[in-house]
Amino acid sequence: MLRVALKMLMGDRAKYVGLLFGITFTSFLVTFAGSYFCGFMTRGFALISENPAADVWVMDPAVESTELTINIPDSALARVRSVDGVLSAVPLALATADARFPNGRFQSFQLIGVDDATLFGLPALQDGVSLTVLRTPDGVVVDPGGTEGKLQTPILKADQWPYGQPHLGASANEPAPTAFYRLIPDSFKPHSGVPTRELAAGDELLVNDRRVVVRARAKALPRFPPRPLIYTTLSNTSRILLPERHLLTFVLAKAAPGVEPRELAAHVRAQTGLKARSSDDFKADTVNWLLINSEDVGDMASMISIAMLVGFGVSGVMLYMFTSDALRQYAVLKAMGATSGLLLAMIFMQSGLCALLGTGLGLGLCAIVGQLAIAEFDYPFRMMWFTPVVGGLMVLLVSIVAAAISVRPVLKLEPGVVFAGR
Repeated sequence: MLRVALKMLMGDRAKYVGLLFGITFTSFLVTFAGSYFCGFMTRGFALISENPAADVWVMDPAVESTELTINIPDSALARVRSVDGVLSAVPLALATADARFPNGRFQSFQLIGVDDATLFGLPALQDGVSLTVLRTPDGVVVDPGGTEGKLQTPILKADQWPYGQPHLGASANEPAPTAFYRLIPDSFKPHSGVPTRELAAGDELLVNDRRVVVRARAKALPRFPPRPLIYTTLSNTSRILLPERHLLTFVLAKAAPGVEPRELAAHVRAQTGLKARSSDDFKADTVNWLLINSEDVGDMASMISIAMLVGFGVSGVMLYMFTSDALRQYAVLKAMGATSGLLLAMIFMQSGLCALLGTGLGLGLCAIVGQLAIAEFDYPFRMMWFTPVVGGLMVLLVSIVAAAISVRPVLKLEPGVVFAGR
């Protein structure tokens, strides 16, 4: 009888394809939303991922993530280096600074100060440029940090404000002004149509009225939330930033051979009184902090809920229509002695097959679209092991609910409807 159920399902090609499409769409949306969320969470601890050689991160006891930090005394570096089991330790400074571009525009950057001697914390540079360029006077390295259009600087000298007035308007590749914008008198409009390009080696910026020179572009990981990045040495950091009592944000420690990172973190906590977390634990802390404090978590939950509702609506309606159109066949089977349990098994067999095929198609489509989104648009997509599992469970839930709704008219069916000509 289960073979008969499959023949009934595939016999009506239009409804079969529609039902399969609804479940595929549900699987795709749920899995893509989950992978999109995982991509954002992965970008949340990008700073930790950029430093895989750091086994332990040492910080102020109140710090819970890389997003909300406070500095620690400079003496913490020597204290960490004195702990048994520490092979090496280097400083890392984080700060926020506003940089003025040559056209007079301001842009907020996250400033990352790395150790002068080792340059530990500086990612690889584009075009094979050596990391040592950061040691040149006033040298910095920049990266968009997951943003777009934040590193634009004027191409022409005439558009740079030492040669004239600030040009703060739109770049040449931005969309044309709206009709409303055209109604504004020219005297009130900023200068627009200035051709721009992204920052490159040799460009200059002003950070807190201090001149810095871009020496290269970094291959940094995109951030969440997105923000432009400036990498420089600690000595430059102390010169650029406004005077502070403490400059150090993290101490990155490497464990000696045979010492586990969690064991070393416990030793550092006991001997220094500072908070110390292994890289894996600090990543988990950052994700937990984002889950609690980021509004995007609610957006992702809403997106998944909408995906389930859409999938439930499409697949539920299609399965109900299919079952209703097949009532005469079910009545014949019931008249021939088929029990309600057998008819129920047939319907759930049909729903289960569609769920299985739709889940596979949805996961495959999600993987293809995700790879294209990463390659073409640098999209925050990461399909982790649990996202297909969650997608499959959601599809199973939708399929069970849809089958439960559509089975009601079959259970109430009387075989006499066949002979009554209905």
